[in-house]
Parts: sequence; structure tokens; C-alpha cells
Amino acid sequence: MLLADAAQVADGKLYILGGGWSLTGPEPTPSAVAIKLQVDWHETNVDHHWELFLEDADGQPVLIPTPEGDQPVEIRGDLSVGLPEGIIEGTPVDVPMAINLGPLPLQPGTRFTWRFLVDGQDLAGGSLSFSTRPAQVI
Repeated sequence: MLLADAAQVADGKLYILGGGWSLTGPEPTPSAVAIKLQVDWHETNVDHHWELFLEDADGQPVLIPTPEGDQPVEIRGDLSVGLPEGIIEGTPVDVPMAINLGPLPLQPGTRFTWRFLVDGQDLAGGSLSFSTRPAQVI
């Protein structure tokens, strides 16, 4: 996982703009979470469910205001990976993912963590923390 200003997937590759930061703000700015998932050979052609959650330093969901009231920052999806032609048996299959986010109103001077789960399971390398700069006092 990698934090970036923006990311996209094309031709099975991740294209990342402004990647590798861990400090942002304090004003809300667009961002992206770039993920390279490896699906084991025996897990191909199987439906998988993934979830990405934003948590505060205490492991609690981050809530943002919406027209429907405060909602947690979470993204979910499903994926199924086929076997590419010519791949050697037993080789894991790369699945690049780019999740672009609009500006999130995050509290300045705070630590946050993105947590990525597949089929309800934490993955090695499946969390990524960052901080927001303190608000400027004028």
C-alpha cells in the first residue's frame, strides 16, 4: 500500500502521482491509496470481497459529515482474478488497485490509519498510517 496524490491502473500496472507521503493537510486535499495485491494461485477464479477503512489513532472509524449524517470512511468491492495466459503454475497473480478519494475533512494534528481487508482478513502490509499537520493559528 502507498499513499499518493492520485493513482490509476492501466495495462496491469499502477501509475502513481505524488506517491509515498505520510503527512498531509491541514486543509482537505484529494488523495489516493495505491495497492498491489497478490492473489495466490489456488485463490484465482474465486470471488473475493475487499474493504478499506479509515481509522483514528484509537482504531475507531473516522466519521465525516454527509447529507445522510456522519458516515464512516470506508470503501468496499469485489474481485475475482483469472489466470493470465502463460503464467507458471503456482505463481501468484498481481492485482493493482487505485482508490482515489476527494478531499476528506480530517482533523488537523491527528494520526490516521487505512486498513485493508480481503475476505474479512487482515493482510501483511495491509495497513498504512499518516498524519495531518496541525492547524495554522493566525
